Amino acid sequence: MERTFIMIKPDGVQRNLVGEVIQRFEKKGFKLAGLKMLNVSQELAEKHYEIHKDKPFFGGLVKFITSSPVVGMVWEGEGVVASSRLIIGATNPQTANPGTIRGDYGITIGRNLIHGSDAVENAEKEIALWFEKEELVSWEAAMDSWLYE
Repeated sequence: MERTFIMIKPDGVQRNLVGEVIQRFEKKGFKLAGLKMLNVSQELAEKHYEIHKDKPFFGGLVKFITSSPVVGMVWEGEGVVASSRLIIGATNPQTANPGTIRGDYGITIGRNLIHGSDAVENAEKEIALWFEKEELVSWEAAMDSWLYE
């Protein structure tokens, strides 16, 4: 079963959207395998955004993600990485479709509420960066037989 990393960024936490985000993934039928709220250290922020380290906005990303608590989650399900990207919506909330998290709640690209892994390989890296193995739970949901053949 595929897993992905989802993070509700500081603006999503501050705007009390944590429950709304969780509800959207649950209603889709995905299974929560890990959940924690934390203050992001400078080191963790820099590792998470290291792909952008040579870009002019890197410092702003790190400063923002360390400014307030975030909620990190691991979701599980068939095709969860691609489906999550659709639930989240385009990076720029102004072009995100209505019905997506960013389309419904986002205002600007710099405050777009949520991060989601963009590929299975990146999901594996991000999960390993944000969670210890013992923080993740494998479990069988009663509805699994109604979701998967």
